[in-house]
Amino acid sequence: MLKLEKRPQPSGFWSWLTPLIAVVVTMIAGGLLFGLLGKPPLEAIRTIFWEPIFGEFSFYYRPQLLVKGAPLVLIAIGLSLGFRAGIWNIGAEGQYIIGAICGAAVGLAFYPTESFIIFPLMVLAGLLGGCAWAMIPALLKVRFGTNEILVSLMLVYVAEQLLAAMALGPLKNPEGFGFPGSRNLQQYPSAHNAEIIAGSGMHWGVVAAFIAVIFAYILLNRHILGYHIRLTGQAPRAARFAGVRPRLLILFCLGTSGALAGLAGLFEVAGPSGQISIDFNVGYGFTAIIVAFLGRLHPVGILLAGLLMALTYIGGEIAQSNMGLPAAAIQLFQGMLLFFLLAVDVLTNFRVRFKKVEVAQ
Repeated sequence: MLKLEKRPQPSGFWSWLTPLIAVVVTMIAGGLLFGLLGKPPLEAIRTIFWEPIFGEFSFYYRPQLLVKGAPLVLIAIGLSLGFRAGIWNIGAEGQYIIGAICGAAVGLAFYPTESFIIFPLMVLAGLLGGCAWAMIPALLKVRFGTNEILVSLMLVYVAEQLLAAMALGPLKNPEGFGFPGSRNLQQYPSAHNAEIIAGSGMHWGVVAAFIAVIFAYILLNRHILGYHIRLTGQAPRAARFAGVRPRLLILFCLGTSGALAGLAGLFEVAGPSGQISIDFNVGYGFTAIIVAFLGRLHPVGILLAGLLMALTYIGGEIAQSNMGLPAAAIQLFQGMLLFFLLAVDVLTNFRVRFKKVEVAQ
């Protein structure tokens, strides 16, 4: 019979191999899913993973990898800091929404004024908005010992209601003929997060994502605070003896993750999305959790995982258009990735042993 034997310490080899295994298993299971829906499995998988990079219209889709991947990487980097310390922010979607609302509100408040200072002010507002929303579960946990998972998750639904209220109320376009949604920031040069190089997909949100990856790597590997984060997650008791102040660590990790999620929301609403609308949020905050774990909570791994997840977004849209796959099937396919990653990840901490079963005479 099979038996799981606890490893003395997690295996570094399996830690990096399991994401690759999870991707392969997800492809197989996804192919079976698409087959059950009456679609050619191999063609569906090829469309999702091949067409955006090497297909006939790849010149259009390749820049979209940066556009789709940037918010995922930015949010996942913030989440990974808390996850490494055992602080679980599951409400990045809400912080993403609030960051977008605050940033867009600042930009629209200056409309139609033209000034170079408007966009930096929007960036600051988005950062502070996301941070403030994340500080709610942080302060409640520090002061009353509440569960940050539940509080941050419930605040997502509050943020969604605020988004709808803003799209129908204070931020509604007065020249929009009654339709919900704000003015289009893409038509307001001072508030538009335009491409830095035309046709490249590179906007300031992409730059911020790369900077976040670099700073997170330096923090975790070259700074005492990064050592405290890693130590708290691996050995909480030892962390206390090492002088780690858990309350400050909670505030820092949740505040930082909220700030980066807010930035992602601001860059998205000022760029690719263009406006505050009822359906502005598309689940980046939740998908970033998959990206964080798929990247092994390592900054470079998260960068690669974010591009892979962006590939499934773009390839999924192509598959929906060309093959008639339902959007729910693509979302399920993405969810499978986290499910199989967690399942296969058992090999990181356990060995599989074969044990003889003795039959009583």
